[in-house]
Amino acid sequence: MIDAATYIAAPCAAAMLADFGAEVIKIERPPAGDPFRGLAYTPTMPKSAHNYSFQVDNRNKRSLTLNLGSPEGQEIFRKLISNTDVLVTNYQPQMQAKFRLRYEDLSPLNDRLIYAMVTGYGDKGDEAEKAGYDMTAYWARSGLMGYLHNEDADPACSPCGFGDHPTSVSLFSAILLALYRRMHTGKGGKVWTTLVHNGVWSNASLTQAALCGDAVWPAHQRRDAQLNPLVNHYRTADGKRVLFCLLDADRDWRKLCVALAHPEWIDDPLLGSTDARRDNNRAVIALLDQAMEQRPLHEWQALFAQHDVLYGIVPSIPEVAADPQLEINGVFKPVEGAGYRTIDSPMHVEGMEKRPATLAPEIGQHNSEILRELGYSDADVAALRQKGVH
Repeated sequence: MIDAATYIAAPCAAAMLADFGAEVIKIERPPAGDPFRGLAYTPTMPKSAHNYSFQVDNRNKRSLTLNLGSPEGQEIFRKLISNTDVLVTNYQPQMQAKFRLRYEDLSPLNDRLIYAMVTGYGDKGDEAEKAGYDMTAYWARSGLMGYLHNEDADPACSPCGFGDHPTSVSLFSAILLALYRRMHTGKGGKVWTTLVHNGVWSNASLTQAALCGDAVWPAHQRRDAQLNPLVNHYRTADGKRVLFCLLDADRDWRKLCVALAHPEWIDDPLLGSTDARRDNNRAVIALLDQAMEQRPLHEWQALFAQHDVLYGIVPSIPEVAADPQLEINGVFKPVEGAGYRTIDSPMHVEGMEKRPATLAPEIGQHNSEILRELGYSDADVAALRQKGVH
């Protein structure tokens, strides 16, 4: 498998395939390689001695630096393509044309090739050649950024990879479908997805309402939870937050009142029905705020478990990384030789063991090894290096 891509969405799909045993060669431009290598060291990112962001999306790969603008680089690349199953790329159309990376350039070399592509906004229309990051295409253009904030707050920027990682799952799935089709036809083909499509898909319910001509609720403040104050978050005595998602409002209301030690609220005419809570939602939220502030989170967790109240905790990112429930269910796994864990890909197949996670490769770490596999001698490898081909 060839990873001829940069940053996150397409390389992450390759990493997920590598988890299940695919041999992935990452093609990088010399001398600096994938610009994603530098993201962890920018001033706005968490400081670390480890290149953590590059690691999670490039484990279990080999790196080959290759100047695709040179005839020799093109020759090497085409040798690789002639014997590979899958290529992933996110190069813009003009770059694909420049480096002869288009599907029509490569499929004649290997009619079994699965060509998998990610774009920001699609490959048709006025914005087909427009560069798109997940922040601009998945988060902003999809409508998520404009909707997911309180009325009294500015929209927030999304964290690194927020839209890239779900988009990579779409590409991973499309690749598997194409491989399945190839089992029956013997032929490869082209598959693709876009960042903006995945952003719209993630908010499909509300976007579908707009497609049906229905009004979408505007941004609101937490104290004005629209129809159901039981779908809202509340602060505990120790400053933690709990998010309720009590959709069977009348049945769940009873259980919550008992857990909160306020059984008198169950049949209160201003609180006891869905319509009453909707009409008095500010008052209900204020009462729940006062009640939740009486106990720390661990006490509420015990009470909610006892009374079958559906809730979610709202942890910090360090708390997520230390969550024993996530640990025991395989969300994290160790990186061999690194002394830290990484996030495993989120799909599991009974009876199939994923390979252990290895460190992401250094730039061009496997140049000599891969070129020898293609039939180049040590002298050839040295000459190609001297000419700046790798």
